[in-house]
Amino acid sequence: MPPVPSTRSTNAFPRIKIHNLTIYFHKLDSQTNELHNHPLLEPVQDYTSTQSTAGHGGNAELERVLSNSETPFITRLTAASKIELNLLYKLAAPAVMVYLINNVMSISTRIFSGQLGNRELAAASLGNQGIQLFAYGLMLGMGSAVETLCGQAFGAHKYDMLGVYLQRSAIVLTITAIPVTTLYLFSKPILVVLGQSPSMASTASLFVYGLIPQLFAYAINFPIQKFLQAQSIVAPSAYISAATLVVHLILSWIMVYKLGLGLIGASLTLSLSWWIIVVGQFVYILTSHRCRATWTGFKSSAFGGLWEFVKLSTGSAVMLCLETWYSQILVLIAGLLENPELALDALSVCMGINGLVFMVSVGFNAAVSVRVGNELGAGNPKAAAFSVLIATTVSFFIALIEATIVLSFRHVISYAFTGGETVANAVSDLCPLLGITIILNGIQLVLSGVAVGCGWQAYVAYVNVGCYYIVGIPLGLLLGFHFKLGVKGIWSGMIGGITMQTFILLWSTFRTDWTKEVEKTNKRLDKWEAKK
Repeated sequence: MPPVPSTRSTNAFPRIKIHNLTIYFHKLDSQTNELHNHPLLEPVQDYTSTQSTAGHGGNAELERVLSNSETPFITRLTAASKIELNLLYKLAAPAVMVYLINNVMSISTRIFSGQLGNRELAAASLGNQGIQLFAYGLMLGMGSAVETLCGQAFGAHKYDMLGVYLQRSAIVLTITAIPVTTLYLFSKPILVVLGQSPSMASTASLFVYGLIPQLFAYAINFPIQKFLQAQSIVAPSAYISAATLVVHLILSWIMVYKLGLGLIGASLTLSLSWWIIVVGQFVYILTSHRCRATWTGFKSSAFGGLWEFVKLSTGSAVMLCLETWYSQILVLIAGLLENPELALDALSVCMGINGLVFMVSVGFNAAVSVRVGNELGAGNPKAAAFSVLIATTVSFFIALIEATIVLSFRHVISYAFTGGETVANAVSDLCPLLGITIILNGIQLVLSGVAVGCGWQAYVAYVNVGCYYIVGIPLGLLLGFHFKLGVKGIWSGMIGGITMQTFILLWSTFRTDWTKEVEKTNKRLDKWEAKK
């Protein structure tokens, strides 16, 4: 057996050891405190433990880094960029996923309908693009009003108001859905007036009737979606949408093929899937600890100040609808050309590609709206301005990459949609215009998100009217018909309108006094809180 150490040696050694360790950790703790007190090196996780980006709105750490003039500019820029990119990624990536999945659900419904026959595919596309897209733009646009108010209120720590804004928006959108329902019910005569044959209008109207429940799902979903986004809660919506997509595909197969319900079965399944998303998100709100402060139950105060909310929602709807209808008008005008079949085929392929990459820009639109609204509400003007800079820059470079890929595959990209060398050549000719459109959308959609975050919807609506409908469309008609440039001339003129809008929004954003925007935000929140 080894010798047993003496009691003296056993007691003496630990005493010295513990004493030295105590001195060592005391010095280390002192150094760590000094490190943490450094204005640039304070770790983001310390901030998020007390004021998380998903729980308390604006980022005081980012504002402090940007305000520290004693630190070299490059060091400040690097530290601030890391913070903002992390915040932006956590918002934009799930938001892009949500919008892509919603788009895929709609596309899959048309695919299931197309398996029934060419007439059913045309009817589903007509009902989806002609009637349903109008309602989608209207409801999403009106829902952006709650995005402005919730984002700013959350940044200002007025958490109880978020639930009131959610309910108020849901009430306004549900009331709006009632007259819009008449558009669905009378879709057959409307489509006939628009030039569709009675048989095609009848088939399309059958599909549209099944989308009526979806309209009321929009009225609840968009306020809930914006309510969650304002708190930087985006990932749960993405997971719910992804799970719903799987259910949607299975139910569509059962309804269309096994039960033989045809078009009405396909559209009813789409409506049901949207209601599944609504219920899933609302259950999350009721059960998640992240929404305890912002959702405190149904409030009778939600019925107050509805008219003011309608006016704000209307400005938001006009802003978004004018953008949504702009691309639809391009297709309608192209249909007036001589022998428009080839032009429309090529244009539909380009619009399909543009619609897909458009969702990426829409994700950044939602992310920057939340970031700007949160920072303004929290009283962080420099952080708000920096969020705009980073989001615009990142979205621009992503759009540049997307445009480069499209141009690189311009000769073969159409084969993903349809066969035929003639269409492929026509698409190849239009791809340069598509690339320019993708790049411009990468900038202007982010700036539109800034407008929502700041509450500039009415201003942007006027800009859209002037640039799109006073400049873009007349210029497109002039180039397309007078100068005989066809669809390329029409699209070029409309690109001119988007370019003008982009430069106006860039100039307006560049000239913004963000300190005054903080003051306007405080006044807006005080005004709306008084209507509680």
